[in-house]
Amino acid sequence: MAGRKGGDRKKSVTRSVKAGLQFPVGRIGRFLKKGRYAQRVGSGAPVYLAAVLEYLAAEVLELAGNAAKDNKKSRIVPRHLLLAIRNDQELGKLLAGVTIAHGGVLPNIQSVLLPKKAAEKAEKAEKSPKSPKKKTAAKTPKKTAE
Repeated sequence: MAGRKGGDRKKSVTRSVKAGLQFPVGRIGRFLKKGRYAQRVGSGAPVYLAAVLEYLAAEVLELAGNAAKDNKKSRIVPRHLLLAIRNDQELGKLLAGVTIAHGGVLPNIQSVLLPKKAAEKAEKAEKSPKSPKKKTAAKTPKKTAE
């Protein structure tokens, strides 16, 4: 025990562990101070910001993982991130002006550009009644009294 009287030193507990977060509260606090966003930064601000960033990251990663699984892939690539973000209404609004490199675009073919035969079949399928009672009633001719 060089220079200290007493027992073993306690192991330090980080603010991230205290808050139950994975994102670094101390680093985010340092960035808030060095970035000069305000003259003073409260003690709860980096904790709250770390929690929000962790939630957003978890949400995007979960949706991107589902997109990767749908495409039978085990690795998330930028395409999966784009599909996850653009197919989610709230994330799409949040990241509306963001371009994701190598993400591509959402698959979308305008109905005007589709072949006419396929479009007519699709329209007939949508308009045709699906209950068998209506079909049988329409096919049987009404008998008139003679």
